[in-house]
Amino acid sequence: MRTRVHGAGRRPNPLRRRCDVVERWTVLIVAVLLLVGAPLAGTVVGWWAHDEARTVAAQQRADRHRVRAEVVGRTPDRLPSVEGGGEQSYRVTVRWTEPGERPHTTKATVPAGTRTGDRVDVWFDARGRSVDPPLGESAVWQHTLAMGTVAAGGAAAVILLGHLVVRRVAMRHRLDEWEREWARTEPEWTRRRT
Repeated sequence: MRTRVHGAGRRPNPLRRRCDVVERWTVLIVAVLLLVGAPLAGTVVGWWAHDEARTVAAQQRADRHRVRAEVVGRTPDRLPSVEGGGEQSYRVTVRWTEPGERPHTTKATVPAGTRTGDRVDVWFDARGRSVDPPLGESAVWQHTLAMGTVAAGGAAAVILLGHLVVRRVAMRHRLDEWEREWARTEPEWTRRRT
């Protein structure tokens, strides 16, 4: 005995309610949106974030300059305690001389473990403030992937939340339909008049 599934659901069925059809189409639309829409949203946001991060990195490279400086200030005896896996650093007085100028001395952020007399690379902005190095290519890609992943996850969450709302509304309509049908059918079954 073979069962034909081809075309199932397209033929008129007196037991199929309108809310069943809506729910069936909603599941199909949600599946397509989850498989195509969410990754597409993540890709578009990732491209946008990549362009923005590259622009910021280029601006930072144009605004910041690196100097090779000598640590002249007293370094801490103990490393600062920091939670997490980030690289530790501290501020200390450094001195450097640019060609044709007199020596400069200021406070700058140096990596942990640096001792007095060590030479380190220090980054400064156009105003002469000690700043972090400009974003590298790996930081640009990390930002791109993070933003794309968050966008795809957010799109999937919105899609699933929308599906949940449609299912609840469909269930409410289904229960209302059952209630109306029972109100019409009950008197015939119980022989009771309304």
